[in-house]
Amino acid sequence: QVQLVESGGGSVQAGGSLRLSCVVSGYTYSANCMGWFRQAPGSQRERVATVAPTKAVNYEDSVKGRFTISKDNAKNTLYLEMNSLRHEDTAMYYCAAVPIDWRWSCPWDRADWGRGTQVTVSS
Repeated sequence: QVQLVESGGGSVQAGGSLRLSCVVSGYTYSANCMGWFRQAPGSQRERVATVAPTKAVNYEDSVKGRFTISKDNAKNTLYLEMNSLRHEDTAMYYCAAVPIDWRWSCPWDRADWGRGTQVTVSS
C-alpha cells in the first residue's frame, strides 16, 4: 500500500524558511514523478515544484529562486526547501507521486497523495 507522509510545516514570519519532508513507502515503481502541490483556502490546488525520473525539475513561477525540490532515494524521501517565505505562500502543502507514463509525462491526475502539512506565513 502506497503511503506518503509529509512533515515540516509550521508557522513562520515573512522572510523565514521551512523544510518540508515527504517519506514515501509502498512504491514498487522505480520511474516515479514526484512533486509538491499546495492549496490555500478558497483556491484550487496548484503545482509548486516537481521532479521527473529524468531529474527534470519544474517550479511554479512565484517560487523560482526561493524554493528547492530534492530527493534522497536511499531514504525514499522528497524535500522542499522554502526560503524567503511570503504571506501568499500560506497553504496546505501536499506531496504527490505517480509513475511516469509511456509518453514520459507525469499524469498527476492519477497520483497518490499525502494528507498535507500546513504552512502559515505571517506578514
